[in-house]
Amino acid sequence: MWARRMAALVLVSFAAAFAAEDMVKTWNFQADKVDEPPAGFSFGKTGQGRKGKWVVREDSGKRVLAQIDTDDTDYRFPVAVADEPVVKDLRLEVSCKAVSGKTDQACGLVFRYQDENNYYVTRANALENNVRLYHVVGGRRRQFAGWNGKVAGQAWHALAVEARGNRFQVFFDGKPIIEASDDTFKNAGKVGVWTKADSVTWFGGLSVKPLQ
Repeated sequence: MWARRMAALVLVSFAAAFAAEDMVKTWNFQADKVDEPPAGFSFGKTGQGRKGKWVVREDSGKRVLAQIDTDDTDYRFPVAVADEPVVKDLRLEVSCKAVSGKTDQACGLVFRYQDENNYYVTRANALENNVRLYHVVGGRRRQFAGWNGKVAGQAWHALAVEARGNRFQVFFDGKPIIEASDDTFKNAGKVGVWTKADSVTWFGGLSVKPLQ
C-alpha cells in the first residue's frame, strides 16, 4: 500500500512538473523574416516622438528583435507587446543588448500591460548604470524601486521580473537586485519589451511563465 501511494505521488509530481513546463511561452524569432516585424506582436509608444521601428535582425547567427529607430525625443518609449498570453502573476525574462544611443541605452520588460499608457516596466540602462522599476499610469512614468550597478553597453544581459500579487522581484544577470510592492495594476495584462528615446536595443529569448 505504501509503495503504491509513493508511486502515485511521484507520478503526480512528474505530471505537475510537465504541466508547469508546458505553460512557459518563449519567443526566439528564429522563424521570423529578417528586417521585418515579428509575427504575434503589436507595437505602440508612450510619450512623444516617433512610434519606433521593430524588426528582426541577426546576431552571431541567431535572430533577435531589434528597435532601430533613433528618434532622440527624451520622453519617448517604444514598446513591442505579444498578442498573447494575458497573465497576472508571472516570471518574465529576456536577454537584451544595448547597441547604441546618445540620449539613452535602455532595455526594458513590460508586464500587466493594459495599453500603451498603462503598465508596469522594469528596465536596465547602460548609460546610467542602473535598473529601475516603474508603473506607467495615463502615460506618466513613476519609479517605485531601483538598483544602481554596472550595466555594460554592447553586451548581452539577462533581465527578469517575478510578479505575485502586489509583490515584485527583479533579477539582473541572474542576481536578485530589487524587491518592492505596488498596488497600481491588479489585473492580468500582456507582456513585451520596451526602450527609451534613441536606444537601439536587441532582444532575444523572451519568455513568460505564469506563477501560481
